[in-house]
Amino acid sequence: MDRETLLDLEHLNQLSLTPQEQDEMLAFFAAREADWETLAQIDTENVERMVHVRPMVNVLREDVASQPFSREDLLAQAPESMDGYWQVPQILQ
Repeated sequence: MDRETLLDLEHLNQLSLTPQEQDEMLAFFAAREADWETLAQIDTENVERMVHVRPMVNVLREDVASQPFSREDLLAQAPESMDGYWQVPQILQ
């Protein structure tokens, strides 16, 4: 990454880095670029792609429709209700 790109990113992200912080960021990204170049030299042709290091299993409950609360119980908790619905203050004109 060059200084011009860093300045563009600084502007886009509404940051204000000191010159020392800019130098540190440029050094950090230069090190990451060197890491990627090192990794690019490794032969991974016979390596299977993976998303997670360990197998992931979702534990999901059975999707069953239910009505855990009655309408009357819910309306009883409303500060105000009218015609079977919660009544709330008007916020839009």
